[in-house]
Amino acid sequence: MIRALAAIAMLWIPAAARAAPCMMPTDACAEWVTLGRGPARSLIYRTSPLDTRLEHVRRALIIIHDTTRDAQDYFRTAVAAALLAGALDDTIVIAPHFGSSNGACADTLAANEVNWPCEGNSWRSGGVARGGEATSFDFLDEIVRRVAKKTVFPNLIAIVVAGHSAGGQFVTRYEMANRVHDSLGVPMSYVVANPSSYAYPDGTRPASANGRLEFGAFLDRSCPDYDLWPYGLTARTGYAAKLSVPQLKKQLIERPTTYLLGQLDVLPIAAFDSSCAALAQGPTRLARGQAFAAYVDRLLGAHHTVAVVPLCGHNPRCMLTSQAALRVLFPTVHESH
Repeated sequence: MIRALAAIAMLWIPAAARAAPCMMPTDACAEWVTLGRGPARSLIYRTSPLDTRLEHVRRALIIIHDTTRDAQDYFRTAVAAALLAGALDDTIVIAPHFGSSNGACADTLAANEVNWPCEGNSWRSGGVARGGEATSFDFLDEIVRRVAKKTVFPNLIAIVVAGHSAGGQFVTRYEMANRVHDSLGVPMSYVVANPSSYAYPDGTRPASANGRLEFGAFLDRSCPDYDLWPYGLTARTGYAAKLSVPQLKKQLIERPTTYLLGQLDVLPIAAFDSSCAALAQGPTRLARGQAFAAYVDRLLGAHHTVAVVPLCGHNPRCMLTSQAALRVLFPTVHESH
């Protein structure tokens, strides 16, 4: 009884009496997350330490960066969104960094820092680290498990995993593939913003007929790779290979997901995927998102949500600080209003 009263009292302590949350991506706001038994580790930026008991924290927002791998800028954007939502005081914001120093990527990596593959779609689809066994989805699993610990965040009631562009590709595939969603004891939801592609669980693809969006079997023999992972579920590698197609499909349908799409995201810019496998999903990021959302709802019976953000193109700051975004990034704030 005494412990319960103490916990309630903590929720009413004025924000000024608590340690101020980190708001800038400096070394003081950074933390290493060890993978497996170590010494391999990856960096995150966070508003509060992951090992300090904080009873006033009610939710977590984990934001995944794009191909720039600029976790610092995404941390700034997520903190700005939390401020706009009036949610910074009771939210822990986390921005993982998928550092890479190979191919076209030239990040300076610290001792024992994981080197995530730069080439192709590897890190954004649960691929294995270079020279190691951990996958990028394992990294997020570890973050999520730590955030869900009741000994550290006893009053946490929501975890939101969100990503923009390549980060959106990461989130849509992590949503369908992760194996921690149902074991956390804390509801988890997903926000997929402006990705270039999705993972279709079968050979169905969108097509336009008489001005309407229709779906059917993809028959273009000039694009034999259209259904290979990560565009489809054939020949999966990394983390997603550990689950069967029926399991992945079931999880895709059941897990709460919002597709956040920019009304003006219709140009082939910012690492737009113009491969035939991606073009089989639609001509633009906006069209691809609308089609995939319609597919999972109309054909698979899911109940996912689509929010088209007016006047936003392929811009994470515009997208993630919009009113449409704030409602899903910080759900409990808006439920209480």
